[in-house]
Amino acid sequence: MDGGIYLGTANGEPQYLRLDKANRHGLIAGATGTGKTISLQGIAEGFSSHGVPCFVSDVKGDLAGLAMPGSATHKLHKPFTERAAEIGDDDYGYEAFPVQFWDLFGKQGHPVRTTVSEMGPLLLSRLMELTDTQEGVLTIAFHVADEDGLLLLDLDDLQSILHHIGERRKELTLEYGNVSTASIGAIQRKLLQLRSQGADQFFGEPALKLDDFIRTDEEGKGVINILAADQLMQSPRLYATFLLWLLSELFETLPEVGDPDKPKLVFFFDEAHLLFDDAPKALMDKVEQVVRLIRSKGVSVIFITQNPIDIPDDVAGQLGNRVQHALRAFTPRDEKAVKAAADTFRENPEVDVQEVITELRVGEALVSTLGPKGAPSPVERVLMKPPRARAGPLTEQERKVMMASDPVGAKYDEPLDRVSAEEVLAERATEAAEQAAAAEKAEAEAKEREAELKRREREARSRRPRSGRSRQTTTEKMVVSAGRSMASSLGRKIGDAIIRGILGGMKRGR
Repeated sequence: MDGGIYLGTANGEPQYLRLDKANRHGLIAGATGTGKTISLQGIAEGFSSHGVPCFVSDVKGDLAGLAMPGSATHKLHKPFTERAAEIGDDDYGYEAFPVQFWDLFGKQGHPVRTTVSEMGPLLLSRLMELTDTQEGVLTIAFHVADEDGLLLLDLDDLQSILHHIGERRKELTLEYGNVSTASIGAIQRKLLQLRSQGADQFFGEPALKLDDFIRTDEEGKGVINILAADQLMQSPRLYATFLLWLLSELFETLPEVGDPDKPKLVFFFDEAHLLFDDAPKALMDKVEQVVRLIRSKGVSVIFITQNPIDIPDDVAGQLGNRVQHALRAFTPRDEKAVKAAADTFRENPEVDVQEVITELRVGEALVSTLGPKGAPSPVERVLMKPPRARAGPLTEQERKVMMASDPVGAKYDEPLDRVSAEEVLAERATEAAEQAAAAEKAEAEAKEREAELKRREREARSRRPRSGRSRQTTTEKMVVSAGRSMASSLGRKIGDAIIRGILGGMKRGR
């Protein structure tokens, strides 16, 4: 079929996924060991052959084999050869596909980085499991950084801006609401936990350019971008947040294309349940919005999960192309999943979905895809085509050779540390400390000058003559005092004599 990806055969009839309906998104589900990864690999190969780039997360390390052709001598490929003969695939052969290796930790692929600003407070809050109050404080930090022109590139920048708003909390509380030290402290502790999980390697520059994701090789095949996720899965929240960020970046960056003849990029989201586990409503609304609208950007999202009920109804309702491998009805939850999966397919009188879904062998799946007018086809029991590339991991040496020869080269391998919030705030703090020290020194010098002036004034007053006369010595004081005493005694005697004379004269006149 022109314009379609061959999926496999049902009752001798080939089944296809139409390229012009692929951006209606899809689902690959099934219990462990039923063939989900092989189906994913085969579909990714089909998109690549039609010139459509893909992104896949390699949770178990198996998908790296897309870079190498399969081999008839490989233990996994003998049953694939038998399956190809069973479905009548006479053109089956072995083929390698162009790949690009990525790794958040920079070990098994080129580093993938983004900035704290690009991640935004909503996704960071989800990543750190913040409360609503703490998320509000984080949002204030982003707003203050934006107002002050401070770049938030890495976790050091984020810690610096949190410390900055902590120092300004009284001022900011009046303007934006409560900024408590308890909330800031809680966020800082969460950042330390992120560092312990290796997240500090994810935040920084050079940030990933989406043009390096959406490429074809010299033969026109779509490049399959493979994210090494085996170590990343040890931090499931970081894994889910990263993939949601990448979807959001695609949504915000790519132009509108409507309904293209084929997707610009196919995004395989493995272990999809991790995106929805304990997700707050605000995040769920964002996921639903991105999934609903990103198809107009030419991006197809295919979720891979063990249980179809892991996908919320609002999202599952947008998944038009479905590949359902076997489910096991061992528990009440399993029975619920079987019934839910059966109810999502368009009925086919010849297929009892609820019964067949527990009987499917490895490599078989119930398949329903969108037809030319967008309506889902009746469900069919399909034996899926085998992959052409290696179904297994690469050796370490093979991976190194592929990385050394890819077009991206060393573009992202060395981190870039330019001036951002941490450096600016540190410089401001240094300048403020220097100014405070200078002011303290000036104040001390002023006090010292004032004290010296007062001391000199006291000395000047002590040397100044009293009432315009020279200061007397002790001897002079004694002479003057004695003179004053003699004068006083003489004056009294003269006064007594005068009085006696007057009184005597008065007596004689009588």
